[in-house]
Amino acid sequence: MTQLIDNATLITPSGTLTKGWLLLDKGRIAVIGEHHPPPADDYLNGRGDEGWVVLPGYIDIHVHGSIGCDTMNGTPEALAALSTFFASKGVTGWLATTVTNSDAATHRALENVAAHMGKRMPGAAVLGAHLEGPYINMKAKGAQNGAFVRPADPAEYERWLATGAIRLTTVAPEIEANRAFIRACLERGIVVSIGHTQATYEEALAAFDMGISHATHTFNAMTPLHHRKPGVVGAVLTDPRITCEIIPDLFHVHGAMVSLVAAAKGSDQVALITDAIAGAGMSDGIYDLGGQAVTVRNGEATLADGTLAGSIVTMDQAVRNARAVTGLDWTTISRMASATPARQAGYGGQKGMIRVDYDADLILLDSHGEIQITIVGGNVVYQRKS
Repeated sequence: MTQLIDNATLITPSGTLTKGWLLLDKGRIAVIGEHHPPPADDYLNGRGDEGWVVLPGYIDIHVHGSIGCDTMNGTPEALAALSTFFASKGVTGWLATTVTNSDAATHRALENVAAHMGKRMPGAAVLGAHLEGPYINMKAKGAQNGAFVRPADPAEYERWLATGAIRLTTVAPEIEANRAFIRACLERGIVVSIGHTQATYEEALAAFDMGISHATHTFNAMTPLHHRKPGVVGAVLTDPRITCEIIPDLFHVHGAMVSLVAAAKGSDQVALITDAIAGAGMSDGIYDLGGQAVTVRNGEATLADGTLAGSIVTMDQAVRNARAVTGLDWTTISRMASATPARQAGYGGQKGMIRVDYDADLILLDSHGEIQITIVGGNVVYQRKS
């Protein structure tokens, strides 16, 4: 069955089509055009004349949980609930992100993710897992549970890799034992990210030479920028091989720093993320993160000692924040929220753009940037009630 989205303002890689239409067929984008749309079996009004825009769906490659659920729950029910919630926030695909924990808990979570990859979900698709830790630096653990921080051990990580779930992993490369794990990931096509690290500028560059190509929540839990010691921040901002995550909740980084990263790297090397935890979409209270109590109050999530512990921002709000502080247009912001994270998750050429033969993973936003409709694989999985 063919579907037509007409009367649409389309945000495409080459710019905006103000009188556009999309013909969808078998879950993919079949034809893109302007004026005079063709006939179809089903029609959806894009409402471009009311200020609505059609974008590729957001892809969140670093998100632990929301609505009281977490990747580490390791259950189908948790992933289904997250899928539904994320779709309401414009997310069409996500990497279920782990936290530093035991071998057994991590393996269970990865097996659960693997069982849902490529399967139809009630909302956003499970694209794989982001393994954040446990192979990190204790001195830069942030809100990760220090009781489980450890050097890489092939006896456990080979089992994790065998699940086929891992698409992205965060590692501290300055720890010698972690380098064999980095090589094992790269051999399998897994994107390796520098993060939760105390590496020097020089150690970071050596890690990039190994093949690390990503930076986890840039600025947070890494050696800072100093004019005589550039640190990891200086390395990732100046090396063209590195794509930078950024959390635009305006708690983790100042809005000016979001603009700085966008200017320094360009939209093809910035991935907007939420780093959201179970407390996202919930009221203020206490939530679990890897066996640690996290207090959510007034939009901020912290451990008892005040350490930031993930965020409670949703992807639609993160995008609105980034657009507000940078002043960038929808075409540029869309790359940071969709195309770039799609590539880093291993789905470049398939997701993240409005382009012929790409998956029909789309969102319709009103003039305020609020999600009105979310489409995954050509199916409407969320529609805002009027």
